[in-house]
Amino acid sequence: MKLHPSGAGLGPATVPAPFVPLFTRCRCIHTVQSAPVLDLKDRAVVATEVSLVLAATFWGLNFAATKYATATIPPLVLVALRFTVGGLLLLLILRILEPKSKLARRDLLPMAALGCLGVATAQTGFTFGVSLTSAGSTGLIFATAPVWGMLLGAFLGLEHPNWKGVLGVGLSIVGVALVVLDGLTSGHASITGDLLVLLAAFCVGAYAVLSMPLLGRYTPLAVATYPVLFGIPFLVLLSSPQLLSLHWGSVGAGPWAAVAYAGIFATAFAFSAWQRGISHIGANRVLVYQYLITVVGVTSGIVFFGETLSINKIAGGIVILLGVYLARRQ
Repeated sequence: MKLHPSGAGLGPATVPAPFVPLFTRCRCIHTVQSAPVLDLKDRAVVATEVSLVLAATFWGLNFAATKYATATIPPLVLVALRFTVGGLLLLLILRILEPKSKLARRDLLPMAALGCLGVATAQTGFTFGVSLTSAGSTGLIFATAPVWGMLLGAFLGLEHPNWKGVLGVGLSIVGVALVVLDGLTSGHASITGDLLVLLAAFCVGAYAVLSMPLLGRYTPLAVATYPVLFGIPFLVLLSSPQLLSLHWGSVGAGPWAAVAYAGIFATAFAFSAWQRGISHIGANRVLVYQYLITVVGVTSGIVFFGETLSINKIAGGIVILLGVYLARRQ
């Protein structure tokens, strides 16, 4: 199974080999005609790869942006604002790129359920978690999302893990324990925050597994957009008491910039680029960039908040990434 935070069910994209002429006398003609086509394909692949690098970077930096914004804006309000902005922009992108995309009546409930699980629950847990713990711990723990997706897939009978998958799950659990233990002993993190981030990672992994049937009927971009739209009313309703009591004038330009960044770059652009990357070059290749998210997230905590990486946290991070790698290779 190929997961997405992404998505699932899509294999690596197949790029046609250059046309080999059957007759020597036609070789020149075919060579001239195929070169521009191949050139366009190469440029499309490069553009896709660049957009994926940007998406992974935006997601990684969002750990720091979210932590910064929650110092002024309540976490529930931040989640509601982020996905209201991001969801509407995703809808605009979907209408531009896939104007014929329509949601069937039978899929209303599954898409709404994905929105509650993968958007409302996961992102609320993530936002509360990163507000309580460090950005570095968040980046490392959140990297385990594909492992929990694989574990849920095995429980539902959709996966049949081999020894690599089992070892990967075990290593990821050990790595998370090392990261949490380091935070508790150093006094720079909260076990509540770490557990909330772990819950968010599980929900994202579950989202990937449960979206598989829908990916058989819709494009990855559509499966990214509709759950976000369904999650918006739930988030607005849940945050309405804080929305009404918030002193909007006391929110400075910095937190508003963080909200705009999270909605535009870490949601609309990143979600659409990630999903289109899956459809263009395959989920297996796209997931390589998930490691970049972790690296950027940990680095942002060091740069913007002066966080430090102890030996235990470094060891925990290495164990987690090794576990994710083995789980993905199984």
